[in-house]
Amino acid sequence: MNVTDNSPILLIQGIDIPHRFIYPAFALLLVAYLIILTTNIGVMLLILMDRSLQQPMYLLFFSLSFNDVLGNTVVLPRMMLDIVSTNPSISYSWCVSQAFFGHTYGTSCHTVMMIMAFDRYVAICHPLRYTSIMSPTMVAKLTVSAWSTSITLVSIPLGLAVRLTRCRSIILNDFCDNASLFKLSCQDLSINNITGLTCSIILYGLSIASVAFTYFRILVNCVSKKNKELNRKAVQTCASHLVLYMIMLWSSFLIVILHRFQINNGYRTLAAVIFLVIPANMNPIIYAMQTKELRTKVVQILYSKVTQRQ
Repeated sequence: MNVTDNSPILLIQGIDIPHRFIYPAFALLLVAYLIILTTNIGVMLLILMDRSLQQPMYLLFFSLSFNDVLGNTVVLPRMMLDIVSTNPSISYSWCVSQAFFGHTYGTSCHTVMMIMAFDRYVAICHPLRYTSIMSPTMVAKLTVSAWSTSITLVSIPLGLAVRLTRCRSIILNDFCDNASLFKLSCQDLSINNITGLTCSIILYGLSIASVAFTYFRILVNCVSKKNKELNRKAVQTCASHLVLYMIMLWSSFLIVILHRFQINNGYRTLAAVIFLVIPANMNPIIYAMQTKELRTKVVQILYSKVTQRQ
């Protein structure tokens, strides 16, 4: 088709919600978003303001919280607006920006989790060498590599999507992403599909392999030492991490698969909401509040506020 559509405004297919559930759905997303902002920004401010918390492990917590705030801020407010809108639309430039930052969030979830898994491995298997291995320089290098890898894996397929000539102006999704953008074109999309799937395979392959290897090493270490106290702490720390990782992994995997097989948009929306909301709400609890020093600081702040009110 030689039809070209360069309209600066795109219509969004949106979420097909029965009218009686529109405002309850909006309220649930709003509450979830406010909790995400409160908890994650709270963790970030606490780490920034307290010098005793400006250590490698807490800098990883900061990176994780920053990523959660970024991803949810890019997607959730726009999704809530579209839920209550009778004619949801978005500018093409903002759609591309949303796709870039949304995908950067998704890939960074995996790359940052890989660093977190390595951090747990060093802390449990090499506790005496932890400070020398996870030095500020090492954490900085790992963080930069995590974000640069994410941006690279996002920029390649998204750049290929933006270069296409558009013949449609309807986003067949409830938010903008790479697949939604290249589906606006009537050109041959083979390269886009292959590139997108290749980047996804690289990301998932690295993520699963690194997390599986580090937690396998933790398991071997715990079994070989036969230390009940060590095993208890390792299980307490790692079990919750793995559950959260599996939720993130399968929900993001479903988004990729459902896009390619043109399956009901509602399932993609549900997978996207799970991917956004659950990890971002649980990360401050599982990663931050299980840490004694950070938990103590939070309790001290809450206690001081209660005392001042009295």
